[in-house]
Amino acid sequence: MVEKIEHSFAQYVRILARGKTKSRPFTQEEAKTAMDMIMAGDVRAEQLGAFLMLLRFKEETPEEIAGFVRSVRSSLELPNVPVKVDLDWSSYAGKRRQLPWFLLSALMLSHNGTSIFMHGTEGHTTGRIYTRDAIEALGLPIAKSLKDAATKIGKNNFAYLPLENISPRLKEIMELKSVLGLRSPVHTIARLINPFNASCLLQGIFHRGFMQTHQLTAQLLNQPHMAVFRGDGGEIECRPNKPTEVSTVHKGKLNSFIWPPILDKSRQPLDENIDLKRLKNVWDGSDKDEYAIGAIIGTTAIALETLRKTSGHKEALTMARKLWDERDINNLGMAA
Repeated sequence: MVEKIEHSFAQYVRILARGKTKSRPFTQEEAKTAMDMIMAGDVRAEQLGAFLMLLRFKEETPEEIAGFVRSVRSSLELPNVPVKVDLDWSSYAGKRRQLPWFLLSALMLSHNGTSIFMHGTEGHTTGRIYTRDAIEALGLPIAKSLKDAATKIGKNNFAYLPLENISPRLKEIMELKSVLGLRSPVHTIARLINPFNASCLLQGIFHRGFMQTHQLTAQLLNQPHMAVFRGDGGEIECRPNKPTEVSTVHKGKLNSFIWPPILDKSRQPLDENIDLKRLKNVWDGSDKDEYAIGAIIGTTAIALETLRKTSGHKEALTMARKLWDERDINNLGMAA
């Protein structure tokens, strides 16, 4: 009888699946090595599915996420284009109750000298509006590659690049959600890629349990400045009618603050139409939606504080309101 040789990835499935007493989390190095194999396509489909769902069941640790992120970063083909990015802004959740007002926050910051790399994906959950939809509705360009994104940031201080143009493999794995029925750690990993090594990182989450995971992972990755909060729909968008708990990392130190609500309303309004044309209307002042403006100002304030341009939420809100009041209502676009 011929003895079959065990697949080299089997050990990583076994670490997670040996039962309550023998299973354990990966070390950061084990997580990186396992993800290296996944990114290289050196695993079977059965192994990948088991791996993702075992992680999902036990919930990934900061050490595991840090190892996975390091692996993905090492797989990227970065362009030989000099570019300095101040703020990495991930957008993977999509919106369903309100329009993506955070996009106007990001554009306003870029108009005022903050270079922003925004990345995300779409289509993994039905009934949502995704950032790509909003950018295209505004008539703004979508970057086609990391090199193209770097060029656009150099011209306009802003670029949006879909995940499939950053890492086709990661996008492919993310799309397994419709096959497996659940999100996988890839949704967390993608948010933390930060391919241009921006000094500041913003994170939006939906489930509170992931707040500390993102915070501790950023610390393990030596991210200089990071803020994570429970944003509307899981995006990086302040809900102006609610107190917002923001967890941060600044030069290795962890902290957490409660930002008070901007609006005196307890319930978030539901936008039943979700008309993307309203993004332009709110920008040019023809639509004075109180909730939308509050979301834009609140999100901008959190970004300013993360960028260390202010000292405290009051100063951040004052500066954010000033930027909004002084925006060029006739200029939302950028060069292609």
